[in-house]
Amino acid sequence: MFMAIIASTICTCMAENNIIGMFPENGATEVNIDTHLRLTMSDKAVVGNKGHVSVYDKKTGKLVDRLDMSIPAGPTKSQPKNPAAQYTPIPYTYKSQHITNRNTKAGTPSGVNAWDTGHYQLDIIGGFSDGFHFYPIIAKDKKLTIYLHHNMLEYGHEYYVTIDKGVIEGCNGIKGKNGWSFSTKTKSPDANRRQLTVSADGKGDFNTIQGAMDFIPDSIASVEQGYRIFMRNGDYEELVYFRNKRFVTIEGESRDGVLIHYPNNEVFNPHPADIKTNEVRGTFPSRRAAFAADNCCDLTFRNLTIKTDCKGQAEGLLVNGERNYFENIHIIGDGDALQANGSCYWHNCHIDGGGDTILGRGPSFFNHCTITSYGAFMWIRNGQENHGNIFVDCHFKGLSEHAELGRLPDNKGKNYPHAECVLLNCTLENIPAYGWGQIDDSAKTATILEFNSHDVNNQAIDIAGRNPLMRQLDPIRDAEIIGNYSDSRWVLDW
Repeated sequence: MFMAIIASTICTCMAENNIIGMFPENGATEVNIDTHLRLTMSDKAVVGNKGHVSVYDKKTGKLVDRLDMSIPAGPTKSQPKNPAAQYTPIPYTYKSQHITNRNTKAGTPSGVNAWDTGHYQLDIIGGFSDGFHFYPIIAKDKKLTIYLHHNMLEYGHEYYVTIDKGVIEGCNGIKGKNGWSFSTKTKSPDANRRQLTVSADGKGDFNTIQGAMDFIPDSIASVEQGYRIFMRNGDYEELVYFRNKRFVTIEGESRDGVLIHYPNNEVFNPHPADIKTNEVRGTFPSRRAAFAADNCCDLTFRNLTIKTDCKGQAEGLLVNGERNYFENIHIIGDGDALQANGSCYWHNCHIDGGGDTILGRGPSFFNHCTITSYGAFMWIRNGQENHGNIFVDCHFKGLSEHAELGRLPDNKGKNYPHAECVLLNCTLENIPAYGWGQIDDSAKTATILEFNSHDVNNQAIDIAGRNPLMRQLDPIRDAEIIGNYSDSRWVLDW
């Protein structure tokens, strides 16, 4: 009997998972209002499915934010196809409004789509009232990150956090005003400052890139009024969405040191069941990318990595807008890794995907970029109003026997007769001899040009087996064409 009591006591102790670290620390001051909450446990952390994480104003006792762990994060299966779904009958309106979780119910339709009746976690990010599904807590080994709803904390306030038993398996939680409290900075950065710092450890102006972009005004009028955001090396696990931004530079401390990522895809954050998305300009915004810059112009990105942690239709980066510049960026996605709608210049970028790796309407000018793919490298959807995808001195590396350069199959009865792809002086590694894959009859007017493709040893590629719709350019006869497509200004009309 005595031994049984001892064994029972040992089992009870082993079942406990104690909190051994907090971020912000209990009693911390000068905390940024966009902070995530982090806990370090004594044992491996497992997220429960009941109870609440609650944040209260310590002075007034008012409930500021609450996460209900009984609500699923988001869908785990694709929504049923709706044959009646249509593109937005009128162009989607990108109004500049101060829409946040504090003044608007997440899920409020921002277009002509119906209300989303799914019972999932919802968070308004970047002023998009329809909201995003999100994970309220993400656990990795002994560490937990708690994601409050965006824009709920304010400057100059003291808060305390309670965590119910059951939120973390084996943990009794946190109770009372003094178990975990912190104070935010007294005021926001000076509005006249145009240099902001993002640092995941809380030692900058913001902890997250989303917090910094939320602070920056919409539609800045000139480059002289623009902002520069410097991101210190760190792991930024956050779902990023912003819109209507202009003349902002986002620069990382190093490409491999700044990682912005999140587990998102079309299943987890689908388009509305009654509205099609992305295919036509002015349609409902996509929510499936880890990082989306929507209706944005004159942005510059340098020295950072953007990644989705999901498979499927899961862009690392989705960008809609004009005159956006990317340098030394690493984009990691699946099918598709990058979606670019509007004029973009890509210099010395690495793009890794699973298939249809580069999607969108263009125009995009890729200069000295490296692209890897398991399936087709691209599915170009530009119309006759602009160019498509132009690659100069780029390296295509196939990761399977199916890594064809691109394809143009009929897409639900639609195709892209004006699609354009041009390869100039590119290195092709493990690319099928036919080069370009399926091109259905309705797209046989597409422009697909190739000049001086070579292997990793700088030896000319054997083009005898090329798809007959891939036109080979002659250095003398087609000198003007080669010259034009080599000029980013001619391609992008900047």
